[in-house]
This record gives sequence, C-alpha cells and structure tokens, in this order.
Amino acid sequence: MATVISYGAAQMVTGSCHLVKIGSIKVLVDCGMFQGDGGSIKNYEPFGFEPSDLHYLILTHAHLDHIGRVPKLIKDGFKGKIIATEATRDIAKIMLLDGAGILQEEYKTISRKARRRGEEDTILEPLYTKDDVKEVFAKKWLTLEYYEEHKLKQHISVSFKNAGHIMGSAFVIINYQEQNQHKRIVFSGDLGPKQRLIIDEHDKLEEADALFIESTYGDRLHKSLEQSIEEFKEAIVSTLKGNGTILIPSFALERTQEILWLLHEMHDSGELPKCRIFLDSPLAIKATKLYNKYPVHLSDKLEYLSGRGGDPFSFSWLETTTTRNQSMAINKVRERSIIIAGSGMCNGGRIMHHLKHRLWNSRNAVIFVGFQAEGTLGRSIVDGQKSVKIYGDDIIVKAKTYTINGFSAHADQKDLIDWMRPIKNLKKLYLIHGEMDKMEIFATAIRDELGQESNIMEFANSITL
Repeated sequence: MATVISYGAAQMVTGSCHLVKIGSIKVLVDCGMFQGDGGSIKNYEPFGFEPSDLHYLILTHAHLDHIGRVPKLIKDGFKGKIIATEATRDIAKIMLLDGAGILQEEYKTISRKARRRGEEDTILEPLYTKDDVKEVFAKKWLTLEYYEEHKLKQHISVSFKNAGHIMGSAFVIINYQEQNQHKRIVFSGDLGPKQRLIIDEHDKLEEADALFIESTYGDRLHKSLEQSIEEFKEAIVSTLKGNGTILIPSFALERTQEILWLLHEMHDSGELPKCRIFLDSPLAIKATKLYNKYPVHLSDKLEYLSGRGGDPFSFSWLETTTTRNQSMAINKVRERSIIIAGSGMCNGGRIMHHLKHRLWNSRNAVIFVGFQAEGTLGRSIVDGQKSVKIYGDDIIVKAKTYTINGFSAHADQKDLIDWMRPIKNLKKLYLIHGEMDKMEIFATAIRDELGQESNIMEFANSITL
C-alpha cells in the first residue's frame, strides 16, 4: 500500500515537501522553503514527520522553494540518500550557500535593530548556516541521468524525465509492485511551458496511476513567447530612449540566463540602444557558469554556439558585479542602464537597494519576468501599490512597471492540460503547488478538457493510493 502526505506546496505555491510511504520505504520528494506571508515562521516549525525515519530524499530541481529546508532536514536527523540530477546537485550547492549568506546578513540586521529595542531574545537564529550546507553535500548523493532507472528496493524504483523548468529539473517517476500489479506514482515537480528559450522542452509522460501536478498557473494562459519577447524589447528600448534605468528583478536560475541571451541577441542585431548593463548577482553569475558547464541541457541553437566556443550569456556591454562595493557603485551611475539583480520576488537581495534608489523616478522602469508570490514586495508593486516600504523607508512607486509572464518557467493551463492529455491509465490526480483559487479554476478546466476529476491536496492530510 502507498500513501502520500504533503507537508508543503499544499494549497500554496512554496514549501514543496511530499512524503511517500510504500510498504516500509519512506521517500521525501523535495524539502523546500516557505516564502511570502508567514513563510519565515513556517520554516522553523517541525516537519510533521521524523527526518531520521526517511530512507531517501528526491529533489526535482534546485529552486529554494524545493530545496531550501534540506539543511534543516539534515540537522533534524535525516541520514538517508539524496537523489537528483547532476545539474540539480551542482546548482543546489550554490543556491543553498547563497541562501545561507542572505540568512546570516538578515539575522545581523534584525538582531542589531532588536538590540536597540531591547528585544534581542525574540530573534530566531538563521534557519541554516554555510556549515550546515557543507553537511548537505557531505551526505551520500546519487545523481541520475534522465531516463536512468534506480532501484530503491527490489520492488520499488525511481527515474527522472526532463521537466523543462530550469536546467536539471525533472519530474519524478516512482514504480512499484503492489499485489503483483505494477503501479506508478508521478510528481511533476515544476513543469516548464512547451516553448522554451534556452533549454529543451519537457518530456512526455506516457502513463501513471497517480499524478501529483503543479498548478502555479493553472488558472491562466501565458502570452506567447514571441509576444513576450517583443514586449520585453519594447520596454527596454523605450525606457532607454527616455534616458531611464531598467530594473529587472530576476531569479538567478533560468530567468537571468534567458534575459542575458535576449540582450545578447539585441546587442548583436543592433536593436539595443547604447547603455551599461549590470549583472548584479553573485549567485546568478555562478549559476550562469553552470549553464555553460552543461551545454547538453541547452536548446540546439545555444548548444551549437557553445560547442563552437561561444558564450551565449556574455557580450561586450555586460558588466558583472560580485562585491558589495561594486554593487553600491551602480547607484551612482546616471547614464542609461539595465540592472539585473536578485531576488526575483524582491524579498531580499541586491534588487532591494536598487529599487530603493530608483523606484521613485518616473523615467525608470521595473520589468517583472517571473511569478510574484503573495506577501512579497514584488507582488505589492505588481498589484499597483502606490508606496512600498523598503528597509524601513516608505518609497513612492513612480517607475513604470511591466509584467511579462510569457517568460515564465512554469507551464500555463493549456500546457499543463496538454501534458496530461496523452497519459494512459490515470486513476488519481492531485493538485499541488498552487494558490487555492487557482487550483479550483484548474480543476474545473481539467474536468472540462479531459473528463478527469482531480483532488486538491490538503496540508498534512494522508491519502491512500
């Protein structure tokens, strides 16, 4: 008998964490960080299961909402094996180390302010440190290629297929025998849209008995990639011609590399007005090196360019800033420029400082190219809030804002349904990784399009497959 309990990404987008029990084997699929409203407190709460009882941790990809609590899992007693693609392992290392640095800096800032108020006893220690991250990578890791099958036990195996979300991302296929019958549980992870800019599109899934599918954008259709590229170019060119600065809060993985490739093409074609371009994210700089390390995961065009010795993500106008002093110096730049910085939801990182210095200026623009979770600064700006608080200061929002969702690394409603359409023998369908109102819309669309009933997973509720 198999059971599944979701301890995260159940009626919410972040905190992906799903416990699978098949007989005596306990497998955790993802162990992500909660983000947005109340996320920081949830991250400190007990898991709801005993980490030392787990045999395996399977990671679908290396975004923090899927890996961000792995150091806590190990601190709390996990001693099993971690399974992921090789690219996910490498990316996870830089993501978690960067996260540890951010958590430490935030802790210092919050502690300093708390001491002034005499409230230092109320401040929580960082969720994890760089030493905790080192412990993660001292554990046994098993890296699988796509389509490679690995036995967890004689009657249980796991394999990956390309989810087309970010480099190394996978959907997880767990095959097992129950009463001499073959069973298959699939976790979609985060699925990418059919049209991708720099990596290969997702693989197909032929069959599944039970499917746990993400529903981040299950309520809507994205604009086409072509239309989004045109909107992006128009926003860039019009702002630069008005002598403004463009801020792009960008996720270090995938989105940054897509933006760099687009700017590279605009530069080479003569479409890009003369400007200074800053990649102000040490994490994104490291991630970009990994994208160059694994050209086999890139689209045919970029893989061909890389194979000829080219770098798809670099060109002459691009300046990379790694140190804090270099980042601060950007605030003194008065000529027209493009600043790409993390975090993608504006809930930390260097983009916060750039927004504080430039959000009030109507000549400037902010281009959002990724999902903004509820409770984040990015969501407040996207929703049209006239004034926002950044590091304790009220900043008026006068910069023009653009939301270009066609770059999303998440499939939209049509892509998700089309991905499910050919699946044979699907008996049970569960919606995860989405906001409740979007899941309800998605469930209706699935019923209308596929005639398939679906269930919305509830937090910590055990289901029997």
